[in-house]
Amino acid sequence: MTATIPTAKRPRWRSLALLALLLTPLLWPLQQLAERYYSSVLIEQNRQTLDLYVANLLGTLRRYEVLPQILGDLPALRGALQQPDNGDALNQANRLLRKVREQTGADVIYLMDPNGKTLAASNWDQDDSFIDRNFAFRPYFREAVAGRPGRFFGLGTTSGKRGYYFAAAVRDDADNLGALVVKVDLDHTETLWGNTPEQLLVTDANGVVILTSRSDWRFHASRPLDNAERAAIAANIPYPTQSPPPLKLNANTWIRQNRELQETGWTVSILAPRTLIDRPVRTAVAAGGGILLLLMLLLGLMMQRRRHYLERIALDARARAELELRVQERTQDLELLNSRLKQEVLEREQAQQELVRAQDELVQAGKLSALGTMSASISHELNQPLAAIRSYADNAGVLLDHQRTEDARGNLKLISQLTERMASIIAHLRAFARRDRHAPESVALQPAIDDALALLAKRRRAMDVELIRDLPDATLWVQAGETRLRQVLGNVLANALDALGEKPQPRRIWLSAERTAEGVDLHLRDNGPGFSVEALQRAREPFFTTKTSAQGLGLGLAICDTLMRALGGELLFANHPDGGALLTLRLRAAEHGVKTQSPEDFIV
Repeated sequence: MTATIPTAKRPRWRSLALLALLLTPLLWPLQQLAERYYSSVLIEQNRQTLDLYVANLLGTLRRYEVLPQILGDLPALRGALQQPDNGDALNQANRLLRKVREQTGADVIYLMDPNGKTLAASNWDQDDSFIDRNFAFRPYFREAVAGRPGRFFGLGTTSGKRGYYFAAAVRDDADNLGALVVKVDLDHTETLWGNTPEQLLVTDANGVVILTSRSDWRFHASRPLDNAERAAIAANIPYPTQSPPPLKLNANTWIRQNRELQETGWTVSILAPRTLIDRPVRTAVAAGGGILLLLMLLLGLMMQRRRHYLERIALDARARAELELRVQERTQDLELLNSRLKQEVLEREQAQQELVRAQDELVQAGKLSALGTMSASISHELNQPLAAIRSYADNAGVLLDHQRTEDARGNLKLISQLTERMASIIAHLRAFARRDRHAPESVALQPAIDDALALLAKRRRAMDVELIRDLPDATLWVQAGETRLRQVLGNVLANALDALGEKPQPRRIWLSAERTAEGVDLHLRDNGPGFSVEALQRAREPFFTTKTSAQGLGLGLAICDTLMRALGGELLFANHPDGGALLTLRLRAAEHGVKTQSPEDFIV
């Protein structure tokens, strides 16, 4: 006779490869988290940069905003407009405008008559002088002559340079003498943007790029232009071309942030290449993959060590089996000789031992059943008041430390009420053991529900469970015992919280009540997993539970069912059509202050 000893199977590295393949999708959430993080960092950095550039641009424009109104009040400029044929007056105005331009840093300052002809300019002595040029077609002149502040961005028809124009009318009381225009050079604002991967562009009200850190984007349309916009461009000539070419930007290549400038109608945008995010994201994913590979290597080493350990165990088992086989062969002959003589004696002894053992086990089972039922009931029913007493006692200590004596006295009063309730529960359990008879009394349903909810309020808030009540405003009176009803309500509410323990948010419990022809029905529903088929069949059995031994003993619903039947009511279990468990407490209706006796005499 030989014994077959199983040998340890060697772990295969392809199993590790398969496991690594199954764990590889975990890198996808890592990539998503990395993209979210680096995107938020880049967006915040670009927001700060965009704020600085917008502040600088607005500061440059606001520095010249009121200059036309101020210069329009100078007597020398008014005299030039009043005497357009006086050469000395025009010469004095030219020199004054050049001096003001040098002091303020403006690009060009010039004076125009009511017909749009330039009479004096700060560049009067230069090749690109504005003298005798007519700019009546410009919007800023038309707005200034109409009495409004003139503003306009455009490419100079004489100088060919970009600029922002501020214009204001020069008036002598009600007479319009002409207009004063200040041109601001915006070229230097582009130089503020360094050589960085991010790109900057400013678009006007037509969506055309007027300022940008990339010269090949300048005067391109960021969006399609309508007929009205094209007509305005042809009339005002703000760009070197009347048909700006489209700016083709791939939205998947750039991360764009915009800022609207209400004063000018411009939009300032900063574009960051997506590669600034892709590079660190790839690094993070590569690091995650390296960590995953390292874990696989460590797991492989652990499997190798386990294989060696199993091999040693197999060798020891084989040696023990061989030794037992030799002993068995030597004793086999003796056992055959003695077996006939001992057969009858062994059968009688075994029968007697089985009888004694069965009697002992029966007695012990009865003892354990009684002891278990009593201890489990007491533990289950007193657990909630004890937890509430502990919480109120801790709060009382904190209140006394803060000299809040009245609040602490209130907590002590609540502790006293809870001890009375515990005494009532213990008395109820004694009566349960003696099979006492209790006449039901008229009990208000809503206060009993409030008491049960108060005991579980701390736990419900800790679990973030939303309570939805749909109870009538009028008090519902039912035939029940004060303590027994609160005991049933506390148990079913605690079970509902237990069912929501493993469920993600949102967690909800619905309480509703309605009058029926038989009495009052109280419905308690949760959005947990609901009852299984087995649980619906065995929910009323003592010690049946779907929880672990540490979470419950399976007595709550069995006790509640017994108490409800003792009160002449009924406890119904079902699953709600929308999901979750639905418990219905069917109670007899009663009148306020009436005490009656049921036909069954309420024997528990």
